[in-house]
Amino acid sequence: MTDIARAAGCSQATVSFVLNNSPGIKLSRQTRERVIEAARALGYSAPAFSALEKPPAAFERTALGGPALERPALEGPAFDRLDGVIGFVVDQLATSPEAVVAIEGARQASWNAGNVLLVAQTMGDAVMEPRAIQALTRRGISALIYMTIFTREITAPDFLYGLDIPVILLNCYTADYAFPAVVPSEIAGGQSSTRHLISHGHRRIATITGEPWMQAAQDRLKGYRRALATADIPFDADLVVEGDWSASAGYAATVKLLALKDRPTAIFCQNDRTAIGCYEALKEAGLHIPRDISVVGYDDEEIARHLFPPLTTSILPHMAMGQWAIEQLETPAVAGRGRYPITKLECPLVERESVRAVGAGSS
Repeated sequence: MTDIARAAGCSQATVSFVLNNSPGIKLSRQTRERVIEAARALGYSAPAFSALEKPPAAFERTALGGPALERPALEGPAFDRLDGVIGFVVDQLATSPEAVVAIEGARQASWNAGNVLLVAQTMGDAVMEPRAIQALTRRGISALIYMTIFTREITAPDFLYGLDIPVILLNCYTADYAFPAVVPSEIAGGQSSTRHLISHGHRRIATITGEPWMQAAQDRLKGYRRALATADIPFDADLVVEGDWSASAGYAATVKLLALKDRPTAIFCQNDRTAIGCYEALKEAGLHIPRDISVVGYDDEEIARHLFPPLTTSILPHMAMGQWAIEQLETPAVAGRGRYPITKLECPLVERESVRAVGAGSS
């Protein structure tokens, strides 16, 4: 997938979504075709490339080839069964650390309450996902946490509505608000990152985005634009460069920004991996961070504190989200099909040494 992502000019996660034909992912047909063509060109084959060329249909109960899933007969109100085993399913574990961090947050909160956490990776597969959840319910789980690796609205499969145990959505939500859900406050996070640069006197602020189909990229860009508007700084489309969350995209985007006649004094990289590439391009150009140009990242991955200089960035609150999901099990259930607000957790800014006031002098 790494080879295909490099050839197709996208992230490894995008390749995974295409080749697994993941439902509910709003990729453009051009992106799907580019990934499939890159895979073919590199000599990879899939058993059903022709099927992959069509966007996946919404999951239907008939995808299982049979009636609704059988569920174990569990006695008593669902929210009374808090002393057993909690299931945690996530579509992907390998593409980024966020899922592991959320699982650890849920594990800590579960163990504090004397519960055990069972985890399953589903790849969002329309056949295997319900089978995985069925396997968990047959083991008597008292609740289910359902996570997606990328923040987005989902169409919850029918079998989630049919479960007679609490279901908590983590990093995703449904349009009908049928389940308690928690996501990062990405717009506020993008706004806070940009506002931090503005507070240091920067007005020529660039941003390197993620892939535009992802809600996180859309929301962080909204936050960037809101911060500029609040400070009466005109939006300049030349200062927004599309990336794909990778270090190589961060490098290429920074080279493009440095070629502008009026180059930026600060760059908001919308994730830390992008910032790694940004650092390399700036240093290659002979520029000092932050004396010549300030840089802000996002995610607070482990590498952020070990870059030189250490990177100012925002924390993705997946640890807190995992803990929040467990805490919701102590809340009384809403009678019938609930209608729950979406909870958004703050993405706190971590100030390190990559930002400096404009005209602060040499170091």
